[in-house]
Amino acid sequence: MNYIKSLAVIVLFSVCTLTSFAQTTQEEETLSLDSGTINNQFEYLLKKSGNFKGTNGEMYEAVKLNMILTLKSHVIDSLKTLHKDLTDTQAIVKTQAKEITDLKTNLTNTESDLDKTKSEKDSMSLFGLQMSKTGYNILMWIIIAGLLGFLLFFIYKFKNSNTITKDAKKALSEIEEEFEEHRKTALEREQKVRRQLQDEINKQKVTKGNK
Repeated sequence: MNYIKSLAVIVLFSVCTLTSFAQTTQEEETLSLDSGTINNQFEYLLKKSGNFKGTNGEMYEAVKLNMILTLKSHVIDSLKTLHKDLTDTQAIVKTQAKEITDLKTNLTNTESDLDKTKSEKDSMSLFGLQMSKTGYNILMWIIIAGLLGFLLFFIYKFKNSNTITKDAKKALSEIEEEFEEHRKTALEREQKVRRQLQDEINKQKVTKGNK
């Protein structure tokens, strides 16, 4: 029984060791100076470096010069690429900022034109002056009411003048009738006086003839 337990422990330990070794080998195969990220390349450089103790007792890392130069070249290339990407991004941002500014300007102009169109739509022109439709309608109704008032006033004045004219004509007719009667009466009176005068003359002639 103890033999089986010991065998199981040995097998388990062997499996764990092989797994760890396989992971380490895979990581070493993954890490490289020729591929991967800059961080992975630094990790590769540290793994490939050697340790030694200096004269002062401190620990140092010994790294091959060609590996440092290769990493330096990769870092410079990455920085150049990053700088180019940053420059391109800044150019794109600048272009987009200009487009946004132009769009805002166009939007402002469009809103101004829209407000002007709405104002013209809601207003009327009278003698070159812009008025709101409400004000225009009120003014028109005031003008119509004023003209209607003047019309009613002139109609009243006309009727009043017509009545006065009729009354004047009637009074003139009555005066003419009275004048005609007075003329007839005066004519009759004149004729009567003439007859009386003629009678007196005739009487005088008769009286003188008898003498």
